[in-house]
Amino acid sequence: MGFWSFFTLLCLVGFYVNWYGTTKALRINSNIEKGPKLPSLPNYYGRHALLSFILVSTTILLVWIFLKPFILDLLLENKISVDLISSFDGDPSMLIDTIKATDPNNFFPGTNPLIIEFAKYYEYIKETSDSYVYLMVLSVALIFSIFSLRKISISFQARQSVEKTNINILIFCSVIAIITTIGIVFSLIFEAIRFFEKVPFFDFLFGLAWSPQTAIREDQVASQGAFGAIPIFSGTLLITLVAMSVAIPIGLLSAIYISEYANLKVRKFLKPVLEILAGVPTVVYGFFAAITVGPFLKDLVSFFGFSIASESALAAGGVMGIMIIPFISSLSDDVINSVPMSLREGSYAMGATKSETIIRVVLPAALPGIMGAILLAVSRAIGETMIVVMAAGIAANLTANPFEAVTTVTVQIVTLLVGDQEFDSAKTLAAFALGITLFFATLLLNLYALKIVRKYREIYD
Repeated sequence: MGFWSFFTLLCLVGFYVNWYGTTKALRINSNIEKGPKLPSLPNYYGRHALLSFILVSTTILLVWIFLKPFILDLLLENKISVDLISSFDGDPSMLIDTIKATDPNNFFPGTNPLIIEFAKYYEYIKETSDSYVYLMVLSVALIFSIFSLRKISISFQARQSVEKTNINILIFCSVIAIITTIGIVFSLIFEAIRFFEKVPFFDFLFGLAWSPQTAIREDQVASQGAFGAIPIFSGTLLITLVAMSVAIPIGLLSAIYISEYANLKVRKFLKPVLEILAGVPTVVYGFFAAITVGPFLKDLVSFFGFSIASESALAAGGVMGIMIIPFISSLSDDVINSVPMSLREGSYAMGATKSETIIRVVLPAALPGIMGAILLAVSRAIGETMIVVMAAGIAANLTANPFEAVTTVTVQIVTLLVGDQEFDSAKTLAAFALGITLFFATLLLNLYALKIVRKYREIYD
């Protein structure tokens, strides 16, 4: 049984369970002419049976997805013959990986026939095990749903049971989100600690030179890399400032015009057109920055007697700001429209003009939402990689000049983790140190923004 056949059958059985539970509840209510009816609406009884069916089937499938690799490896390991193990040069775990990586229908000439034979066996147990598990899922889930259908009676409160199940599902999803966040943070912390065992913390945090290339052999030149992160964070800050100087004024002013000045026809036209920018892939912006904006800025600056690098923070930050405009514009427009009309009318009644009302009433009242939009834009700018690689380069330069080439934290993380890496070297572990430092910097930025949001929300609530 294939997955899609199983999924189709699962949907059909689930639909039938829901229909049967609802119909049974309706039939019980119709058979009782006098006396108490069912304590819940009929559709809750069908929904309760459907939830039992879905939860049981989902639980079994998740358990199988987690245990499947271990079970298949154990079955394959017990099946491998002694002749193949003795003829294989290497660890038995490498033999299992070799068998799993071998395609029995398309293999290299000269491959050991025993490996091909066991590769066929591995494909067989992988397919047949899925079929058996699918049948078990349908059977067990159907049994649990039958028990749920048999509980339909005057004494069973289906609505309370369904609502309690929904709450438990929401709690479970929240716990998963929290555990995932904690796992990400601790994985970064543990690897960063390994890095700081090799490189002093203050040398990393306050060092002025970044050159993570270390020697592979002891006789190579430059066996010690430089891991000062100041040039990387200064480059990230510089590009983010350039991007925000473009995105915040244009995005906020366009949101003010669309929400306060534009008529309905213009608004319906401008807002979708502006949001098209959010759908453009970042690699397209990168090509635009490298091919169009970079040469244009080079010619423009040369006309005034200055010089600019072919890859500069100004080109990358400017194009990144154009990319971020829809985030600030769309979110700010929604926040400005949510400001109560009574505040505007009160300002007009005091004799204020439309511009004065926007500046002194509407924007302060909408400031919490606008700060949220700006914070989202800053996070997008800090996390952008493709535009920086194509338009700003990967050189870690400590400079405040937007005409020079710089790099960012995300670009360096990608550069450090590209290709085959050893996770015992300071070069690879430096990516985790950069990640955890960027995490805490963003956390402090979020806390400061929340402080501003709370301050103005207390005033206008």
